[in-house]
Amino acid sequence: MASKELMDLLNEAIARELQVAIQYMWQHVLWKGIKGFAVKEELEKIAIEEMKHAESIAERLAYFGGTPTTKPSPINVGTTITEMLKQDVQDEIKAIELYKKIIETAQKEEDYTTARLFRKILQDEEEHHDTFVSLLEE
Repeated sequence: MASKELMDLLNEAIARELQVAIQYMWQHVLWKGIKGFAVKEELEKIAIEEMKHAESIAERLAYFGGTPTTKPSPINVGTTITEMLKQDVQDEIKAIELYKKIIETAQKEEDYTTARLFRKILQDEEEHHDTFVSLLEE
């Protein structure tokens, strides 16, 4: 079964996924103006993807006998579109770093299922990062 280190990393990932799911959904709700109109649906779509990630990770943690956290990492919605996007870029960078560490830890433990799960999630997070970086370009 999974080590305490890997289970703690999975709970950290769940907290992060809960954070951004809420953060991106509130940004979707709060964005105004022409720029907001152009990206509202994309933000809503990403928020839902993040919640599905949280669910998948929680299921994996529960399989190991762990208890998924219900507490999100600190949420920072922001007040301007630029501020929101800069925050979102940073949050995706943190996720990418964390998920690479989880993949590495899972592989060391010969937990190929968790490694495969996080390779898929990592791909999604890199796409989210690319979306937010692209939206910051004028």
